[in-house]
Amino acid sequence: MQGMTVVVTGATGGIGKATAMGLAMMGANLAITGRDIERTEETARQIRAAGGGQVDVFVADLSSQAQLRRLADEMLGSLSRIDVLVNNVGGYWNTRHATAEGLEHTFALNHLAPFLLTNLLLDRLQQSAPARVVTVSSNAQAMGRIDFNDLQGERNYSGARAYNQSKLANLLFTYELARRLQGTSVTANALHPGMVSTGFGAEDPGGAQRLFVPILRPFMLTEARGAATSIQLSSSPALEGISGGFFAKGKPRKSSKDSYDEASAERLWNVSAVLTGLTST
Repeated sequence: MQGMTVVVTGATGGIGKATAMGLAMMGANLAITGRDIERTEETARQIRAAGGGQVDVFVADLSSQAQLRRLADEMLGSLSRIDVLVNNVGGYWNTRHATAEGLEHTFALNHLAPFLLTNLLLDRLQQSAPARVVTVSSNAQAMGRIDFNDLQGERNYSGARAYNQSKLANLLFTYELARRLQGTSVTANALHPGMVSTGFGAEDPGGAQRLFVPILRPFMLTEARGAATSIQLSSSPALEGISGGFFAKGKPRKSSKDSYDEASAERLWNVSAVLTGLTST
């Protein structure tokens, strides 16, 4: 990864931080994002102290499209190339929250943020090609359903249902992006990191999380092991040119039947483009 520039979103903790650290140790120049300036700067200091090289810090709440657009502008202004974009940021909220733009938080952060950021940085990725887009999904995608009549959970919200839908959306986005990038040297793949011991969902956990996570934590993967597939998809020479895949434990996997529905993928892309202002209604 020497000389390559890698963007990692949500890099101040958990899998994102471990991904950034691992890629830095391979020689990558990093651009990391976080919501809090002090925490993001501290992460950068830790990466440099561990032997990493250049680490650029960008601060934004990616659930806010206004902040995300500012972030993209700042990145395009300071990063002459982007070889890899790791869409890692995500979260779980048991109760419904609205973003600054009035969108449901889970859908906005887990799906619309990677959708919009990727599209805003796509020209720079293509200019830097061969380049890669890596999106962190989850095996929860298998339980996901895209409810086009209630994407925002306005009528009937469930934290688990919103999360599962967003992780299926990650795959529909990745597969559609891969199709749209055919003939270019930019690839798009998604992954399941495994059940990892992090603070994921701690802001607003559901009852099942409160009950089972403490029991399961001793059996969960470390953050470093959870980041292994993200690092592999970002760096492995063996995956050069491989696109439109879903990976777990470092190997390609079949995802749910719904994730391969091209009509749903195109419909979700078009709806997302409107919701993010990339196209008008």
